Amino acid sequence: MALVPYEEGAGWGARQLHSPSATFHFASRTIRLQQDWRRLGVAAVVWDAAVVLCAYLEMEGIDLRDRSVIELGAGTGLLGIVATLLGARVTMTDREAALEFLESNVQANLPSELRPRAVVKELTWGKDLDNFPPGAFDFVLGADIVYLEETFAELLQTLEHLCSEQTVILLACRIRYERDHKFLKMLRDRFSVYEVHYDSSKDVHIYKAQRSSRRDDF
Repeated sequence: MALVPYEEGAGWGARQLHSPSATFHFASRTIRLQQDWRRLGVAAVVWDAAVVLCAYLEMEGIDLRDRSVIELGAGTGLLGIVATLLGARVTMTDREAALEFLESNVQANLPSELRPRAVVKELTWGKDLDNFPPGAFDFVLGADIVYLEETFAELLQTLEHLCSEQTVILLACRIRYERDHKFLKMLRDRFSVYEVHYDSSKDVHIYKAQRSSRRDDF
């Protein structure tokens, strides 16, 4: 799931996370997402990293039209919904416990003609990867999925399975702990990694990674 460390009593941010819904405006549409902290915890709330990455996709004019996109740790579905609205064919993945909630947000926020372009599918990193075609995706997206050190090896294994040399990985994250830097080092051992954006107001970094040693344009 799209889990990150969280502390109770964090003021305004905590109130936002505990709100039953959250509203955003992307891709010329209003997106209203249900949240359910009490039932599903951090997998069922919108985190800043997802909002920043959605804004980056629009701000930079990333061409997602008819591109094949997979999102890891989709949570509430904001990022995958926005990618679909921007023209992509999107597979949104998370652990089994979050799928029904994720699917309900997707169905509520995509017009009927776009719903066939968004698929919700179970994926636990490092498990059952044969259910996903290797190297078949143009983009791999992730927002605040770097959180538990014990999952780093499985996450890297999953990225390697999903990516060809042409695949672009975009990861948005807030660097909270030394272990986050450890993951970036592990990622750089296997991919070419560049920081392409930093939102100082939300303290969120966006990294682009590719198998290729050269930095290609989108």
